[in-house]
Amino acid sequence: MTEDERIQPAPAAFKADVWAYFGFKTKEGSYDVDKSHAVCKLCNARVKYSGNTTNLRSHVARHHDNVALQANVKRVDPAQRTIQEVNFSKLPATSTRATKITQSVLSFICKDMRPLSVVENEGFRKMITTLEPRYTIPSRQHITDIALPKLYGQVKATVLDSLSSAERVALTCDAWTSRATESYVTLTAHHIDDQWNLKSHVLQTRAMRDSHTGEHIAALLNEALTEWGLDGKDPVVVTDNASNMTVTARLAGLTHIQCFAHSLNLASQRALKIQSVAQLLGRVRRVTAFFRRSTLASEQLKQKQRLLQLPSHRLITDVITRWNSSYEMIERFLEQQPAICAALLSAEVRRSEKDIFTLSESDITCAEEVLRALKPMKDATLVMSEESMPTLSLIAPLHAKLVMGAEESPDDTQTVKDIKAAIAQDLGKRYNERETLYMASAVDPRFKDLPFLSEAEARENVPEEADQPPFEDGPTSIPEPPLKRPRTSCALADLLGATYATGDNTAPKSADDAAAAEIKRFKDETPLPLTGNPLSWWRDHEQEYPQLFRVAKCFLCIPGTSVSAERVFSSAGDIVNAQRSVLKAGHVDQLVFLHKNLEIKK
Repeated sequence: MTEDERIQPAPAAFKADVWAYFGFKTKEGSYDVDKSHAVCKLCNARVKYSGNTTNLRSHVARHHDNVALQANVKRVDPAQRTIQEVNFSKLPATSTRATKITQSVLSFICKDMRPLSVVENEGFRKMITTLEPRYTIPSRQHITDIALPKLYGQVKATVLDSLSSAERVALTCDAWTSRATESYVTLTAHHIDDQWNLKSHVLQTRAMRDSHTGEHIAALLNEALTEWGLDGKDPVVVTDNASNMTVTARLAGLTHIQCFAHSLNLASQRALKIQSVAQLLGRVRRVTAFFRRSTLASEQLKQKQRLLQLPSHRLITDVITRWNSSYEMIERFLEQQPAICAALLSAEVRRSEKDIFTLSESDITCAEEVLRALKPMKDATLVMSEESMPTLSLIAPLHAKLVMGAEESPDDTQTVKDIKAAIAQDLGKRYNERETLYMASAVDPRFKDLPFLSEAEARENVPEEADQPPFEDGPTSIPEPPLKRPRTSCALADLLGATYATGDNTAPKSADDAAAAEIKRFKDETPLPLTGNPLSWWRDHEQEYPQLFRVAKCFLCIPGTSVSAERVFSSAGDIVNAQRSVLKAGHVDQLVFLHKNLEIKK
């Protein structure tokens, strides 16, 4: 037997390719295989074998480099996916990961008011691909026709569920026109939930192709009440003072509240049209416009501001539709008046500009008087523009305070007298039907004593509904809320602080106030400070007044202004912009709805 014949092949269990060149010899005088050393079939060299093929591969590489050894190639199951395929294969559109990313893209479009075509933009696609290479960005058509309506349906169901638990719903309604001259009517809803949180929702933004008559708007409003299930919620509608809105509320059979912010604007605009005030505004407007159009004068103004250590604020030019912009224009002018005079008298400006002008001392004095006369109106407008709490309870005390503050004083100049007379005359003819306003103020722990009314008027407007509970169900148990740090000041406190004391008031005004024990206990409570939140107070005291709290919830959910609906206009203006002026009315409705109602979980 030759030397090669005595080399036994490796067992079948040894699968490595290198075993094609190695085997084992049998022990002398025995048929047992010696596995301590492998024998090379090419050169009969003995190579130590320790249970792995490292030594064998090294021997072949060192002594037999002409042998084509495929020892490093592994046999791979064709059905097995590689790491490359696992890491970079596209996500199925229905997978959890892809669904979450699509939802995030939609949230980005709606909350940040981006165009639907953003999914086609090169930069956006590059960013998404970098963040998740496996995600396939949906087409604009898919976003518009499938994803957006689906998300709208989901959020609408959430809003419907929220409204279904409301005891009463207040609506605000207003119309606006887009860049494409399309007319829309936006409807918002407000109610108080079980935790005494004010909930506000944009319900719909519908195209209004008919004339804006009371009949047409009333028909649209009735359709909305049915669609959103609000017919049985005793709805109240808050609108501006336009006559068509008054007709709308009457035809729809709804309690109508005039927007107090709009009433303040009308009264203030009337005061601004007084001849002496209008002339002053014209002169101030001329100066501010000069600095806005002259680069040299604007630069000189900045230098003088730094030199005089004044705030580096830009001058303001008023807008005809916002009376408070005229107030702010005068206020900013007086703040910057030293720097303005210095800039106008600088040599550089005088050499380059022929039309140099400034205001006289009498003009400055007149401007200061106008600000003092209009300051209460400015504070009231600021209070009514807050969206964080219901404001119907504020109308009656603010209205009374403003009318009382418009009474003439012996020290008033003729301009101030004219301003006060215009305000008093305009506000005096509004809110003749005040029962709802008094009721809202009576259940507000800040104004519960109705100090702005005479004693007889207060007795007539006490919320006696507490004697006969309007609801059958009992009060709901609510956990104690966390303590919050009270605000030290606010515009409301600045305006009404001297009139509405916050100390103890345990003595009832008259014997009639004790007619109902619950009302008496409520009236004997220490008044809530003007900086307090009436909803938080009722959340803490709900169980103490099982009947009265329901009355409070029905009246304190009503906003005293339609500002919330008007705020939608600015959002809608960003949605229906020049790039999307042909956006369909249905998509405008969905985008505005989602922008206001979609909640992003952090």
